[in-house]
Amino acid sequence: MELLVEVKGLRVVAQGDDGGETTIVKDVGFSLAKGEVLALIGESGSGKTTIALSLLGYARAGCRLAGGSIRVGDTQVLELDAAGLRRLRGRTVAYIAQSAAAAFNPSRRLMEQIIESALIHGVLTRQEAEARALQLFRELALPDPEHIGQRYPHQVSGGQLQRLMAAMALITDPTLVILDEPTTALDVTTQIEVLRVFKQVVRERGVTAIYVSHDLAVVAQMADRILVLNGGEVYENRRTERLLASARHPYTRSLLAAARPEPLTERGLPTVETAAPVLEVKDLVAGYGPSGADGLPRYRVLEGIDLRIAAGQALGVIGESGSGKSTLARVIAGLLPPAQGSVRLGGELLPPGLEGRTREQFRRVQLVYQNADTALNPAHSVERILTRPLETYHAFDKATRQHKVRELLDRVQLPASLASRRPGELSGGQKQRVNLARALAAEPELILCDEVTSALDTVVGAAILDLLVELRRELGLAYLFISHDISTVRSLCDEVLVLYAGQPVELGTPATLQHPPLHPYTELLTASVPALRQGWLEEQPVRTLLPLASSAPASGRLCSFLQRCPVRREGRCDRVPPRPQTLAGGNRILCHHDGETLQRLQGGAVLHSQGVRA
Repeated sequence: MELLVEVKGLRVVAQGDDGGETTIVKDVGFSLAKGEVLALIGESGSGKTTIALSLLGYARAGCRLAGGSIRVGDTQVLELDAAGLRRLRGRTVAYIAQSAAAAFNPSRRLMEQIIESALIHGVLTRQEAEARALQLFRELALPDPEHIGQRYPHQVSGGQLQRLMAAMALITDPTLVILDEPTTALDVTTQIEVLRVFKQVVRERGVTAIYVSHDLAVVAQMADRILVLNGGEVYENRRTERLLASARHPYTRSLLAAARPEPLTERGLPTVETAAPVLEVKDLVAGYGPSGADGLPRYRVLEGIDLRIAAGQALGVIGESGSGKSTLARVIAGLLPPAQGSVRLGGELLPPGLEGRTREQFRRVQLVYQNADTALNPAHSVERILTRPLETYHAFDKATRQHKVRELLDRVQLPASLASRRPGELSGGQKQRVNLARALAAEPELILCDEVTSALDTVVGAAILDLLVELRRELGLAYLFISHDISTVRSLCDEVLVLYAGQPVELGTPATLQHPPLHPYTELLTASVPALRQGWLEEQPVRTLLPLASSAPASGRLCSFLQRCPVRREGRCDRVPPRPQTLAGGNRILCHHDGETLQRLQGGAVLHSQGVRA
């Protein structure tokens, strides 16, 4: 077996403000054979990306490669001078970043950027580079491969841009490719298609790769071996199938457990009396732009939204990016006035915007944002951040406020010693707990959770989810929980609302959303969540887009899922708006098909559908 990559005794150190150095990667060693894919798994701060970048001979500002050796092919990476490193990067070792949008220059056409490294390293002429790029576009299943290179980055979808970044990395035929969380920023329906083409190209071209991720289910589809990291140390380095079947280290077992969130039905929450709702939304329409003749906004982000949440209950809202999830939270919080419909809190009609709402109404509904980095003021201490809502909503004296701050930190399972720190001194999970504690300081009845775990690692996200369940148990809080991860929603919520392009296409319970019949879009979402086992990706059908009917639609808004639906009925779905119906299992869907038809289609033949954004 030819070892193409060998890392021995790798040490990386970081310099502190006091001039002292801390070792952040501790004597790490591993090897890769030609054509092998090795996954680096672990939480934030475990050293995954630091190790991956070291294979490019690169260390972040304030860090340095302090020891060990790295061999890629015949090249000793740590012995290279600046000119040698320039020859290595993009030629011998290529890098695919997490955010393709940030990696592309928005002012240059895609083809120019994709062939750039081949021209810089002199491995191809311009004509040869463009021909190879076109070949890669076809292999990566990009639409209109002959012309997509003439577009600008903003003119393609996120999934397409991620695949174009893979073409950029592969065009020089590198010895090693590093994939750093390449699908983390993608919707689950887009992720499966990107994973499929990545795996196909890697296998067909015999690419040797390092795949950085915190998602074990994704890694199970891509990697031959898994290296488990924590605190810069290697805990396990084993074949994927063996590690998934019998993890040896307790930390690896904790990663596997976090990848399978405990269902709500097994958490032992008390039964909630569904009396008067805390929140009730009826016939909601919201959007942006000037109003048309009907008085509604030109760009409708939400339409026909009806929902109800009782005290102590949790409603999950799922859907892809752009489905209207965050806009719904903004309307309920008063940040965006609705164009039509009503929002009631405890039976009381809420004014549409911020200006008409009272301080008490603000107190009762709190919003927790996805990204705590931007939600928390970096110049303020944790104590000041938590004191602000205590001052705003409660007439506490100074001593009581200080006691409440300690109480809030304890409630979100943080030590009181963190009160004097600023957000920049906290981990991602700690910042999200402070973000949650700030909402709790108002003593609300309803918390709007907008993707509060999606920016976190699996283990940290699972801990935040456990905390939300515990707070619900202790305080009787109601949640509107927004997510694109259906397994997370199943672990917290009593009901689930599925949004697609602003329309509520299905409302059901976590149990009823596990089995057919389902709305075709819900089926697509549930079928796109990777299973924690090898071979799952190969079992999934290649999803194809059916042609559109050319007939003109009838008046009224047609099904928002029409263009992607694999079971649409020509002459009906493209002419008549669907009406809500209740299936035998209790789910309420917006579809022309009845439950028996959907059961037959989904229980037998697998639905073949394709996300146009993929």
